[in-house]
Amino acid sequence: MSRVGCVGLGTMGGPMAGHLMDAGHEVAVWNRTAAKGDDLVARGARRAETAADAARDADVVVTCVSDTPDLEAVVLGDHGVIEGIRDGAVLLDCSTVSPSAAKMLAEALASKSVEVVDAPLSGGAEGAKNGVCTAFVGGSDAAFATAKPILEAFCKTITHLGPTGAGQAAKAVNQIIISGTYASVGEGLAYAEKAGLPMEALVEALSGGAADSWILRTRSPKYISHEYPAGFRTVLHRKDLGIAIGEGEAVGLDLRLTRIVAAWQDALIAAGYGEEDSSALGRIGRGDVNPD
Repeated sequence: MSRVGCVGLGTMGGPMAGHLMDAGHEVAVWNRTAAKGDDLVARGARRAETAADAARDADVVVTCVSDTPDLEAVVLGDHGVIEGIRDGAVLLDCSTVSPSAAKMLAEALASKSVEVVDAPLSGGAEGAKNGVCTAFVGGSDAAFATAKPILEAFCKTITHLGPTGAGQAAKAVNQIIISGTYASVGEGLAYAEKAGLPMEALVEALSGGAADSWILRTRSPKYISHEYPAGFRTVLHRKDLGIAIGEGEAVGLDLRLTRIVAAWQDALIAAGYGEEDSSALGRIGRGDVNPD
């Protein structure tokens, strides 16, 4: 078993730390809002005073925060991971940031002989809670070998896709694909409602055919009830699409459909729905929010 420092205990990071404890790892936890670690500390985790303290003596430091500035702050800022992590340890970053940010982090930590594994996750809050996330992984073979047993505590599917940054590039692909799915499911079910179809029976039928998707199966109750409590917040998905659009531009792609969905999300955020689940795109499909 490994000594693991967990930095970032939000919707996904908290459950991930819990699964690491369940797997028998020795876990230290830190979050900017300390109370988010209370349950984990009550179960036996060590409460770290700073991110640097969480990294102290750890074999692997797991970071899971919302955006690039947050990641830079907790890793490279005052009392950040870089001040406490030991030579030869691995930083396993499960945040969703750009490939260039992952590479920058690797360069910054190379002076301490620390390798970075970027492993953004798919599966949302449910996946983290149930320990069945999908990890898109970038990093050296040796660093991946160190990180893999940690990922196995909360992931069902783990795929090593190349050097540092490859995981983030793959996550951008994931976010591009699901953006269109969220939008098309919203439009399809909006039409079904107007056509007077029995919604639950329809979703069951669709789930057995070519229209099946994780979004259809897990998010259809939100579309049907017109209530979108947060699972994967719209503001975070919009942030991810911004990364994807930028990466597309870097390789000469316009990503036109992704830009359309991003504009729809901008309209939702402007209307006050940014904290709702990404399936709130159903509000566009139903005409509740005008994206034009």
